[in-house]
Amino acid sequence: MTKKNPEPFDISQARDIICRESQALGQLADLLDQSFIDALQMIYQCRGAVVLTGIGKAGIIGQKISGTLASTGTPSHFLHAAEAIHGDLGRLRSEDIAVVLSYSGSSEEIVRLIALLKKQAVPMIAITGDKQSPLAKHSDVTLWLGNIEEVCPLGIAPSTSTTCMLAMGDALALSVMQMRNFQPEDYARYHPGGALGRQLITVEQAALFNRDKKLPIASQNCTVQQALQKAESEAALRHGCILLTDANDKLSGILTDGDLRRGLESQGAQLHSTAVSKIMTRNPKTVRPDTLASEAMAIFHKNRIDEIPVVDHNHKPVGLIDVQDVVALKIVQ
Repeated sequence: MTKKNPEPFDISQARDIICRESQALGQLADLLDQSFIDALQMIYQCRGAVVLTGIGKAGIIGQKISGTLASTGTPSHFLHAAEAIHGDLGRLRSEDIAVVLSYSGSSEEIVRLIALLKKQAVPMIAITGDKQSPLAKHSDVTLWLGNIEEVCPLGIAPSTSTTCMLAMGDALALSVMQMRNFQPEDYARYHPGGALGRQLITVEQAALFNRDKKLPIASQNCTVQQALQKAESEAALRHGCILLTDANDKLSGILTDGDLRRGLESQGAQLHSTAVSKIMTRNPKTVRPDTLASEAMAIFHKNRIDEIPVVDHNHKPVGLIDVQDVVALKIVQ
């Protein structure tokens, strides 16, 4: 059977679909009221997990919202509404919150699930398009999506309604994220394998950095031999430099292999008895524990060095980061 060539498509139809969904989102923003604030407080104060549930397309949106919550500091997982009555209800505990997505709020699976959630005394937040639905009536908080007209040419396929559900979920997740004062380093902790997460990893989160490891530290007032002996006896690992401190235990310089070579040329056989302050590198490049590892990598490249002392807010040494620590994170291609 020969297929009939399709009529040329008018791209203005696609633009109209996007514009109509955008208008629906604008109307949704105007509908936010005290119920949204109440839902935020429930999620923020939740001591268990925020469990997203739904059926069909709404369920797919629920999975995405759950992922956004989990990645921004709110423990969350997804419960399929139909699977709940076949054992998956065990995923819920009384300290959890259920966020139930259903535009009609009256589908058979959702109505059955409502009764089960009520029986387990699980608080419910409804995201629905019908204020009078069983879901809305039995939920602790109802987030109303408004009277939505689907942009589907037939007016039946979930399209505008699921777009609005997703936007409502993002608004909840990202508002709670702000309430938690969620920072880039927190985001990196939940995304260690992604390119974005690697860019946000701090020096303190780098693979081999550990505040508790003993460091090669010596006083700037000792001799080269004393500095070498102290570093050898106290450091947990061999490093390419020794950290030197002043009378207040603040970093004043470092002693590197290069410093030793240059000292040998200038001091000769007297090097071991020479004051380490005479040959050390003063005012070395440093980073803080909260410095991004990508910034540390830039310092390594720019200054052609292999190790950078890590200092606290008082400029006291708390660690050493090696260029290999950062390379291992695959921050650069």
